[in-house]
Amino acid sequence: MFKPGTPSIEQIRTFLAVVEEGSFAAAGRRLRRATSVVSYAIANLEAQLGVTLFSREGTKKPRLTPAGEAVLEELRQVERGLESLRARVGGLVAGLEPRVALVVDVMFPMPCLAAALRDFAAQFPSVALSLRIEALGAVAQLVQQGEASLGIAGPLAAEQAGLERRLLAHVDLIPVVAPGHPLAHGSRPRDEVQLVLSDRSSLSAGREFSVISPRTWRLGDLGAKHELLREGLGWGNMPRWMVGDDLARGRLVELTLPEAPGGAYPLYAIHRADAPPGPAARWLADRLGQLDGSIAPAAVLA
Repeated sequence: MFKPGTPSIEQIRTFLAVVEEGSFAAAGRRLRRATSVVSYAIANLEAQLGVTLFSREGTKKPRLTPAGEAVLEELRQVERGLESLRARVGGLVAGLEPRVALVVDVMFPMPCLAAALRDFAAQFPSVALSLRIEALGAVAQLVQQGEASLGIAGPLAAEQAGLERRLLAHVDLIPVVAPGHPLAHGSRPRDEVQLVLSDRSSLSAGREFSVISPRTWRLGDLGAKHELLREGLGWGNMPRWMVGDDLARGRLVELTLPEAPGGAYPLYAIHRADAPPGPAARWLADRLGQLDGSIAPAAVLA
């Protein structure tokens, strides 16, 4: 029984060059090889695989056979894998860390985060990146436990031992409510349900942050809090960057309360003191500090 052989890297590149250039001659020019060398490499590849990859009859240009179509994507994946391997090894030789584990406070402007992550992927294609979005103390706790090498954390980070921190920015938190809610028409905040973001970590156990009402709903997701606020089911603090469009369209209104909850929410880049970040993580921390005012007008660089 015939067993297909293993193509060489040169054969794979030659095959893909013929497909992409449309002829043996054009592939030869791209690879700086004679047309006869390209033809010979394809013939050897077909012999190794035991299938005809190109139809050469009745046309000036070789056309992929059904078998050629079937193996095309597989061979492209092999080439992509080799390119990724070369980039990864090149990064290691240059001193880049192979992986960055990032955890970001949910208050950080998400459009700015997305832009920074796109730039990171372009700048460090060989560095694997993992991402988690958490609230309050959970960011610092993940960094403390070594599950994340870099964190963008709120004020609780400033209180944790063993962490190095650098202030990046402040995000404006404001109390908001739906326009039809009683609090928008003279009710007292202590009489109404306050929607409060809860902490999955133990770092804030027994503590409250800007909680005024004895009636609270505890939510672990800022998006859920946002939706319940728009539905008029309570009031609470939100980052201005997230509710700016709601305020402009009248779906939410900003409250002026004597207790003045909200205010500037500091964001820090943090890492363990005994595990300083590598070059890619340092670049990412700097990039995350470059908040674009056109995207997040309420985020003010510190």
